[in-house]
Amino acid sequence: QLQLVESGGGLVQPGGSLRLSCAASGLSFDSYIIGWFRQAPGKEREGVSCISSSAYNIKYADSVKGRFTISRDNAKNTVYLQMSSLKPEDTAVYYCAAGRTWGHRGCLVSLYNYWGQGTQVTVSS
Repeated sequence: QLQLVESGGGLVQPGGSLRLSCAASGLSFDSYIIGWFRQAPGKEREGVSCISSSAYNIKYADSVKGRFTISRDNAKNTVYLQMSSLKPEDTAVYYCAAGRTWGHRGCLVSLYNYWGQGTQVTVSS
């Protein structure tokens, strides 16, 4: 069983930055693919970025490429999402999730088995 806890969300002005953290507890964290997802009110949950167990493979949604950076520290059982140049449309609840299968067509919700409770990110002036 793997448990995930997100932190680092908050209110930020457009153009600002935030770093989200996803702390994991449980067995074999370093064998899991970790993804970041977000869900805005009235919209479906979407993949933002995902990183393979060794960090060799990384994917980003087109909407965040060049602005967000995902990384992981397996020694600390933690995955990070550095978000820069934030826009109002980035406002959402952000979730991290863990799975065993790499999605070659993107970070797909259906491939992830364990989910955190989410952290709110609001981009507004």
